[in-house]
Amino acid sequence: MTECEKKLIAENETAFYTFDIGVLKRRVEYLRSRLGNMQLCYAVKANTFIIKEIENCVERLEVCSPGEYAVCKALGISPEKIVISGVYKTPSFIEELVKDADFNGIFTVESLTQYELLCNLSEKYGRKLSLLLRLTNGSQFGINKADIDNIILNKNLKKNIDIMGIQYFSGTQKTSIKKYRREIEKIDAFLTHLKDDLGYEATELEYGTGFPVSYFEDEKLDEEALLNGFSDIVASMENKPAVTLEIGRSIAASCGKYYTHIVDKKINKELGYLLCDGGMHHLVYFGQHMAMKQPLLSVAGKENEPVGAEWNICGSLCSMNDIIAKYVSLPPVEIGDTLIFENTGAYCMIECISLFLTRDIPAVYLIDENQNAVSVRRTFETSQLNTPDYERKI
Repeated sequence: MTECEKKLIAENETAFYTFDIGVLKRRVEYLRSRLGNMQLCYAVKANTFIIKEIENCVERLEVCSPGEYAVCKALGISPEKIVISGVYKTPSFIEELVKDADFNGIFTVESLTQYELLCNLSEKYGRKLSLLLRLTNGSQFGINKADIDNIILNKNLKKNIDIMGIQYFSGTQKTSIKKYRREIEKIDAFLTHLKDDLGYEATELEYGTGFPVSYFEDEKLDEEALLNGFSDIVASMENKPAVTLEIGRSIAASCGKYYTHIVDKKINKELGYLLCDGGMHHLVYFGQHMAMKQPLLSVAGKENEPVGAEWNICGSLCSMNDIIAKYVSLPPVEIGDTLIFENTGAYCMIECISLFLTRDIPAVYLIDENQNAVSVRRTFETSQLNTPDYERKI
C-alpha cells in the first residue's frame, strides 16, 4: 500500500474510488506494444473521470450520449477526436452538433433513420459529415448488410456525406481467438464484397474488440497470447483499411481501486458477515454471478498477514442481493478496517444502482504519476436527486 493510499484512507470516513493515471498510461503503452499500428478509441462510457488524462494517449474517444459529450466539452476535449456513437442519438443533439462549425468529429450510423437524418442535416447546414456505417451483429445495434449496400450504391447522391468505412462490435469479455478470427474474416469478406461488387473501398474499420479483463481470483487469462493472436488475425486480412480498436474495459479497468470500510461484523447461523459502508450501489463486476466469484481484494495494512476465517462481504443496502463476495478468506479483521478492491477502473462504478436507498455516491480521486492525489468529485448526497421538487410548474 502506497503512502498516498494510506493518506486517503485516513482522510475518508466512507467509501471512495481512486484511478491511477500512471497505471492507466502504462496500460495504453502495453496495448500499443502488442497491437502494432492499430489505433485506439477509448469508450468514455467505461469511466468518464479519466477522459482528460487519456485524451493524448489515444486517437479517438467514443461518445454515446449527450451527457457524455457534455462531459467531454466541459473538459475541453478536441472535437476532431470524438466519435458520436450509440444506438439512439437524440435528433436534437445530432442537429446541435451538425450546426456547430467547431464540431468536426465522426458519426456512426445505427439505422436508416439516423442516416437520413444526418443526410438532411448535412444539406440544411451545408456541412460535410464523416460517417462510419455500423454493421449489425444480429442484435439491436447497427444495420444489415443489404442496407449498407443500398447506402453505398446511392452515396454519390449525398454530396456532403463522406462514408469512411465500417464499424463493428459484437460483445465484451471475449476470450476466444476463434471468435475473433470468425468476426474479422466475416468483416473482411464484406469489405471485399463492397470493393469488388459495389466499387467502394472502405478506408476505415473501427472494431469493438471486447478484450477481456480478469476480475476474479480463479480467472486465468493469457493476455499476451490473446493480443498476439489477434494482431496476427488483423494482419492477415485481405483488405487493409486503417484499423481503430474501440476499447473501454481493457484500457481502464486496471487503473481503478475501490475502498470501503468494515462497519460491522457478525456471525449469523455459523456464517461470518462483514458489513461495509459500500455495496452493490458502488461496485458491480461483469460476471459477478451473485457474488459466487471472489474479486481481487485485500485488507489495507494487512496484505502480508496470513488469511484465516471465511467471511461474506455485504454492503449497506436493505437488500439480500447486496453481497459483494461470499466465503472470502481474510486475515483477522476488525470494524474500521478498509477493504481494497482491484481492477475497478471500468464500469464497476458506472453500472451500479447508485440512487437506491438514497445513499451517498463516493468521492473520486485521481492519482497522478508522482503519486499525488487530486480530488475530482466530492462525496455526493443523492437526497437532492430523490427529493420531489413541488415548485416546478408544468
